[in-house]
Amino acid sequence: MSAVRPSEGTAVTGAPLSVSGDRAQAALLRAARWRAWEPLLWLAAFASPLLLSQYSAIVNEIAIVALFAISLDLVLGYTGIVSLGHAAFFGFGAYSAALFAKHVMPDPLVGLAVGIAAAAVLGAVASLTVQRGSDLTRLMVTLGTALILLELANKLDWLTGGADGLQGVVMGPVLGQFEFDLMGRTAAWYSLAVLLLCFLFVRRFVRSPFGATLEAIRDNRLRAMAVGIPVGSRIALVYTVAAALAGAAGALLAQTTGFASLDVFEFHRSADVLLILVVGGTGWLYGGVLGAIVFKLMQDFLSAITPQYWTFWLGLFLVVLVLVGRDRLFKPWTWRRRGRAA
Repeated sequence: MSAVRPSEGTAVTGAPLSVSGDRAQAALLRAARWRAWEPLLWLAAFASPLLLSQYSAIVNEIAIVALFAISLDLVLGYTGIVSLGHAAFFGFGAYSAALFAKHVMPDPLVGLAVGIAAAAVLGAVASLTVQRGSDLTRLMVTLGTALILLELANKLDWLTGGADGLQGVVMGPVLGQFEFDLMGRTAAWYSLAVLLLCFLFVRRFVRSPFGATLEAIRDNRLRAMAVGIPVGSRIALVYTVAAALAGAAGALLAQTTGFASLDVFEFHRSADVLLILVVGGTGWLYGGVLGAIVFKLMQDFLSAITPQYWTFWLGLFLVVLVLVGRDRLFKPWTWRRRGRAA
């Protein structure tokens, strides 16, 4: 029996590996393609401030919260990193954009870039601790970061306004043409445009070979390390990108409301965005968008009906959602079908 030379082995085993790689690349490209309903969804979103101008403010809120949820989904749903202090980046972006507009330049896009850059730097620093810890350690580190920033914003009242918040933030027109109006339509379109651009970026990001390595880390970190994936640098990069997106959401909030307060660092911001992902689902970018729509509409509707007890009804909804299951709750036509099957 003749021995197989290395060159022959490479030729024999190289073809199947190449075919497998091509198939994986084709699967990623298919997953990144737009479905027929997606352009219609975004067109409806951009038309809503014009058709339902009285609800422009809530459309703006939904767009901001959806972007915040997508940023958390990037680390939680796609990489498996738990975080209880994601509001740290949201608040840091909000204060950075507000301070820049008040003391340097009122241009919204430049201020947005400043908020993104500031949150990205903070995320890069925080990632040094996050990539080394376990789930419990990460919870404590992320929560501690938000609490430290909250206390700093409270103590540095000469800069941030302290408990009174940073007031007097006046924004210039978007692209030098579109003034922020009292109805909030310009703010809604501005936030929706930023949300769409960030959504497209994240979609391309997660539907790439890099995104596939993130899912490998989420599913089994040790196995990912065994096959040669640099887990630490991947976690650091995705955490920095997620922090930048959260900073963009915070900057949008400060720019469209003209105000930044300690509330942006509060724990309930991080808790709310986690609930949004519970409602919409993790590991699916539209889960953050769908969860933000359901959560904000329910919050607005319930607080109008019962201002004192709206959190009770919202909590009850979440309990039912967990007990019944998201698919069954949002697809009532499947109830009888499953009942017969049982």
